[in-house]
Amino acid sequence: MLVGGQGVRLRPLTLSAPKPMLPTAGVPFLRHLLSRIRAIGIEHVVLGTSYKAEVFEEHFGDGADLGLHIEYVVESEPLDTAGAIRNVADRLSCDDVVVFNGDILSGVDLQGLLDEHRSSAADVTLHLVEVDEPHRFGCVPTDADGRVTAFLEKTDAPPVNQINAGCYVFRREVIESIPADRPVSVERETFPGLLAAGARVQGHVDSSYWLDMGTPAAFVRGSADLVLGNAPSGALPGPTGRALVLGDAEIAEGAEVTGGSTIGAGSVVESGAKVSGSVLFEGVRIGPGAVVERSVVGAGAVIGEDAVLSGAVIGDGAHVGGCCELLDGVRVWPEVDLPPNGVRFSAS
Repeated sequence: MLVGGQGVRLRPLTLSAPKPMLPTAGVPFLRHLLSRIRAIGIEHVVLGTSYKAEVFEEHFGDGADLGLHIEYVVESEPLDTAGAIRNVADRLSCDDVVVFNGDILSGVDLQGLLDEHRSSAADVTLHLVEVDEPHRFGCVPTDADGRVTAFLEKTDAPPVNQINAGCYVFRREVIESIPADRPVSVERETFPGLLAAGARVQGHVDSSYWLDMGTPAAFVRGSADLVLGNAPSGALPGPTGRALVLGDAEIAEGAEVTGGSTIGAGSVVESGAKVSGSVLFEGVRIGPGAVVERSVVGAGAVIGEDAVLSGAVIGDGAHVGGCCELLDGVRVWPEVDLPPNGVRFSAS
């Protein structure tokens, strides 16, 4: 599992924790992925870490409580995607190795992916997902037998709607052939090189749920989709539906919490407040009459009376004064104190 990125697009949330460890539908995002891995019988997991590497081991330990054996390999310098995979080669224990990007929320049939890899005798099998707007991504065409024929860059007129979904099955020998001790990209070097050498690169194509959780808007959407049951997980910590309310969180009479929102332990949503499609970390207070839509509110933050957040990111311990409006991607750094009296900010 590749979990070494700094999560720059999610700052300020990732100033205190790596992206895969951010609370997502009540637990660190990585727990959702690990639950799906364990469900298909995989027991040995190697985490390729870098940024705030110690946080992973402090939380998961040896993985025994999840029925897993987890090992950790720390990159001393960034090695890119294939380089990070090569960096853990000496820890691998099976002939077929499933590689996950640690910030992708996916509904792919993992057993089906493995079965196709084996039945096609592939050197590498890629999960390819069909999307409505393939021009936003590079695309990956396949032939009638599912064999990958090219890796194409972004274009306004992509020939297929299949994109690389960031989950792969490698034969271990292929991983061992990746150059060691230097940055290597799977997308730009390893996969094109395998095609040029005549290797069997297979595509497992589906239209399952898929989301790159790398931006605040996607993070909020992914968490809500887990709570609403639109995305699969075996790690949800409580009953779900319109919202997930954790621990001793309090929802006052007259408050509304909907849209797959998560209310962290110890948080308070006061009377008349409305929280929709949002994520509140632990110990948050939402003041009377405040509106919080499609936003993330960090641990211990306070949102004042009648304030409005729409698509905003609030760092840990920040205070947003009463009647403030924070719209369209505004980000407030940890411990910042915004005064009340109707200040309006928009990032657009």
